[in-house]
Amino acid sequence: MKIGQLKPARGATHPKKRRGLGPASGLGGTAGRGHKGQRARSGSGSMVPGWFEGGQMPIQRRLPKRGFANIGRVEFQAVNVGSLSRLGQGGKVDRDALKAKRLIDRGDRPVKLLGEGEVTAAYQVAVDAVSESARAKIEAAGGTVTLPEPKKRRARGERKVHHARPDDRTVRGRKPKHHERH
Repeated sequence: MKIGQLKPARGATHPKKRRGLGPASGLGGTAGRGHKGQRARSGSGSMVPGWFEGGQMPIQRRLPKRGFANIGRVEFQAVNVGSLSRLGQGGKVDRDALKAKRLIDRGDRPVKLLGEGEVTAAYQVAVDAVSESARAKIEAAGGTVTLPEPKKRRARGERKVHHARPDDRTVRGRKPKHHERH
């Protein structure tokens, strides 16, 4: 027997009912939609979404809402100093090196170094954040920790600094603005 010769067991399948073909189709004159009502009509008005409750207060509005999601939350990838031994004896530790050794999953998320475990070699660590205990352990082993400079925030009311663009370049399909008035 070949895979192309396989068939469903006798009686396991039956032909699909063809709707809207009148009484002879096996679904009667109403084509299986019943008599009258919103869902019996033709057109897009009869296609009611599955969550629609007929005008009753919907469940997503009946249930209470709890807590909130902080849109400014920064989700760090945590790495313990004890796992730095997988990188070898000493050397540079940055996001690329950690990703290469699969200590982190993603290269686009910030990394925080935590202080669990022991440091056996001097590492030059360049990550996005570090705990105090991790910094103390790395510096005690003769290593260094460098963090990126914090972003400068404008004071309220302070104007944005716009960098000058060459005049011959178009900006998003528009002609460049000319500052001189005729």
